[in-house]
Amino acid sequence: MRKKQQEQLNLFHVFGKSEIAKELSAISLILDANPTVLDLVYSDLTKDCRTDTGAVGMTAEQVLRVGLLKQYRQLDYRELAFHLGDSKAFRAFARLEMGHYPSFQALQDNVIKISDPSWEAINTIIVKYATAIGVETGRKTRFDATAIECAILEPSDSSLLCDGVRIITRWLLIGKRFAIPVTYTNPDHRRVMKKRFTLILNSKKDEIKVAAYKDQIKYAKLVCGYAETALPIIEKAVCKTPEEQAALDKLVAKIQNAQALQLRVINQTERRVINKESVPAKEKVTSFFQSHTDIIVKKNRETTFGHKVVFASGSSNLLTDCFMERGNPADTVQLMPMLERQEKIYGRMPRQLATDGGYASKDNLAKAKAAGVKDVSFSKKRGMKVLDMVKSNWVYKQLKNFRAGIEANISHLKRSFGLRRCNWSGWEGFKKYVLSSVVSYNLLVLARLKLKAV
Repeated sequence: MRKKQQEQLNLFHVFGKSEIAKELSAISLILDANPTVLDLVYSDLTKDCRTDTGAVGMTAEQVLRVGLLKQYRQLDYRELAFHLGDSKAFRAFARLEMGHYPSFQALQDNVIKISDPSWEAINTIIVKYATAIGVETGRKTRFDATAIECAILEPSDSSLLCDGVRIITRWLLIGKRFAIPVTYTNPDHRRVMKKRFTLILNSKKDEIKVAAYKDQIKYAKLVCGYAETALPIIEKAVCKTPEEQAALDKLVAKIQNAQALQLRVINQTERRVINKESVPAKEKVTSFFQSHTDIIVKKNRETTFGHKVVFASGSSNLLTDCFMERGNPADTVQLMPMLERQEKIYGRMPRQLATDGGYASKDNLAKAKAAGVKDVSFSKKRGMKVLDMVKSNWVYKQLKNFRAGIEANISHLKRSFGLRRCNWSGWEGFKKYVLSSVVSYNLLVLARLKLKAV
């Protein structure tokens, strides 16, 4: 049984007088002023289950608040469970009833159900609320992009070949636990793969490395062959319960996915190491566990294995928008889509726009002006005149200084809200993690503005 929120608040909920408690109290009031956010969370929590039967679970309000609390204080689920049992301010913010101490598993199972479209819609509601109370107008905006890492080690062809052999071998061994009609052979090549990986890592001679790579490719192809033979047998396994059938289907999907990725890794290794080809970044596999990871390369900077995220920020330092896209698209192609998203949020285009030089082009300037943006400031002119972009040199200087502020916003996100590295798995998990951090950040900014005004 799931409820949207408690019918009556506990009289014993108190926040305390510390700075953190005051911020939590202010954030709580902002959430109370926007009850529509609970509809989004409640819809996600009840999407695949009945609401009129079963044990009483966490309410939608409690799930949203503990999710925000996790990102705001950068806690893992075990730490979050401890603080929810130990801190009066945390319990008051999460609105947990007396005697209700959710486990870290329960917290994780509930928070992860909030979808990325819901987090994005919640952020839009918060931004519109800020507009309604006069904190943000949306008339002056700035864009910037940053790369956020995924939770993977720096990949290499040899390590990926080892990973593929290791996980396919392990899952084929698990497949033998089911009631399969006939057995299948599954020789274990994990030890030899690890030896070849160590040889590649420590050797300084190219001919030794190439020979070791060829051995790795040979064993990786053998393991892919074992998987191709075993899959039809595993699929015919007899399952006695629906749960066992679901586990079997999940295992088959894992083996098929790993086999497909391993074949891609073999192909890229042969092209890069054996044939000395240059493999495009978009064709490379970076991880078997986070296969959505992109390779983000920037001039004079280290390569990032993650995703590119574009942020929009206003005069209030609120992050009014957050956009994620697969691959590594150029900044120039993202200007107009971001402006259109701003128009969707506010119902009109911003009057002034400030971006860095990556977005600068004569075509983008013409499109932004035609869409209704009066002043467009690029930090690098790229052959354009200042008076073509803005109405005066003074305005250009002001907007250029204004643009620098978004660097501080992004730095705050990375330092205090965990956006240096995303620890949630999958592409959907990545989007949830980033958007939940943005919502927590915006609520904190609004809360501090309210406390400052008191």
